[in-house]
Amino acid sequence: MEVIEVRFKGARKEYYTLESEALPSIGEAVVVQAERGEDLGHVSAIGEDAQLKCAGSCNGCDRAAPYEPKAKMLRVASELDTNVSVQLRKAEEDVRRKVMERVRAHKLTMKISDTEWQWDRKKLTVYFTAEKRIDFRALVRDLASLFRTRIELRQIGARDEAKRLHGVGRCGREYCCSSWLPELRPVSLSLAKDQRLSLNPSQISGGCGRLLCCLRYEHDFYVKTRKRFPKEGRILNTAIGQERVEAVDIFRERVLLKSEDGAFRSITLVELAEEAATPTHAPAQAVQPPSSLVTFDAKDEPVTTSQAVESVAPRRRKRRRKRRGGGRRRPTTDTDSDDAKRDDES
Repeated sequence: MEVIEVRFKGARKEYYTLESEALPSIGEAVVVQAERGEDLGHVSAIGEDAQLKCAGSCNGCDRAAPYEPKAKMLRVASELDTNVSVQLRKAEEDVRRKVMERVRAHKLTMKISDTEWQWDRKKLTVYFTAEKRIDFRALVRDLASLFRTRIELRQIGARDEAKRLHGVGRCGREYCCSSWLPELRPVSLSLAKDQRLSLNPSQISGGCGRLLCCLRYEHDFYVKTRKRFPKEGRILNTAIGQERVEAVDIFRERVLLKSEDGAFRSITLVELAEEAATPTHAPAQAVQPPSSLVTFDAKDEPVTTSQAVESVAPRRRKRRRKRRGGGRRRPTTDTDSDDAKRDDES
């Protein structure tokens, strides 16, 4: 029994089991089991690749205990089945307009993003976005009487909406979320700070109004590369002297330095490593005794280096020990001085 991954409209994907020996090819249309009916999609992964993707798309699954989908693939789609699916995709735009009219009639604050027919027309899924929770029970009853089928309203986020509708990003290419990025992971503002990007929302936001998805999968490259460079603000000892790191360019592998006199210079990371490895100061010399000191009172014995250093070095004064009695001296009074005089006279 093999596991296959099938993709539907809007990059929606599901996993199914295949009991027959004949495996479909990648991109081939197949008819699969759906909730209360049948649906048509295209195969995107087969066998072990599909098993690994299935294990990583749900909680608690791993390769040791793989997840087995309950739904099955029924058959490879025929030309007639494919034509029915094409006609349904064309009719979905008209369905979306009708749903929008019913939403305005019910005065609901929700935006209809997309609609999707199930292949056997037994279910209609309506995708919408809203700022808060919407009570759409009356709308569902109205749509069910209009289309004579089962209605499902599904609220999605701004990123999921961009993934379903596709588009072109600020880089001039198709959205990553709708082209090759399989899973949408959360993106925080700290990722932009680590990459030293402008925190202006208009510069780091995508077509969905949220932070760019590329900030997430490029973050590891920036973190690993910056470990090879010194941090901004660090003081380095170079061939010129002490210099401060002002900025680093990880793509050209250059470092901008500022000397103590305010001069700037840009060098490569290799040159900076060579300057740091080369000693810039001469080693400290041993202390020599002054030439005027020849002999002490040691008669004809030679003067050693340690004796000369001790004679030149200043002597430390001995500190007086504090009295441990804890009491203060009793001040001298007139009575005490009279007693002392009497003792002297006697």
